[in-house]
Amino acid sequence: MPTGIQLSYLVASALFIVGLKKLGSPATARNGNLIAAIGMLVAIVATLLDQQVLNYEMILLAIAIGSVLGAIMAYKVEMTAMPQMVGLLNGLGGGASTLIAMGEFWRLLNSNESVPIDNTITMILSVLIGGITLTGSLLAFAKLQELIGGSPITFPFQRPFNISIVLVFLVGSAYLITDPHNLTIFLTLTGISLLLGVLFVIPIGGADMPVVISLLNSFSGLAASAAGFVLMNNMLIIPAHWLAHRGSS
Repeated sequence: MPTGIQLSYLVASALFIVGLKKLGSPATARNGNLIAAIGMLVAIVATLLDQQVLNYEMILLAIAIGSVLGAIMAYKVEMTAMPQMVGLLNGLGGGASTLIAMGEFWRLLNSNESVPIDNTITMILSVLIGGITLTGSLLAFAKLQELIGGSPITFPFQRPFNISIVLVFLVGSAYLITDPHNLTIFLTLTGISLLLGVLFVIPIGGADMPVVISLLNSFSGLAASAAGFVLMNNMLIIPAHWLAHRGSS
């Protein structure tokens, strides 16, 4: 890795740490968020310069669209609706981590490379945590926004069913470790992860959704960290802590 890129990553890491420290106090939280955002910008620019990006135009277009949508949300959403917005952004972060794992799996599938066990495990964790975060956060958002009823949803044998789903996921994960190019198993694990997010949130009432969103926010950070291990990118692992802390602040 070029020295300039390494120095950029070091600067970005320092900015994340300083920003995280300032987020601990309401008086300095705004400056902390700005400093960490600058660190994120430095990390993104350094990564784009270091990695072989196939289409810079599409990357810049996506950044522009995301920036505009983020600015609109920041100005339009009322402070009383912050839990909903945090929940929505949590879900998008979890979905992004899931897509990263799926993209890496597809690359390895088409390359016919031998896949180390640690790579397979990190992809499984990224899909699991990211999938739960995506559907769980979207459902929490829908409850807080009163798009669906806020009453707890239960059904007979709910706990045994949830345990059975988790066991199926564990068995499928073990099978995927032995056969890391099995697309059917990987897609099944992805589907189970999305289902677990729904099952995690539906039995909880709407009044407790802010607490659920806070927990899912930490999941979002863990999903981003797992995605960093999938890509072997330290700069994706370090911001994950900041992202988790920012959402709960």
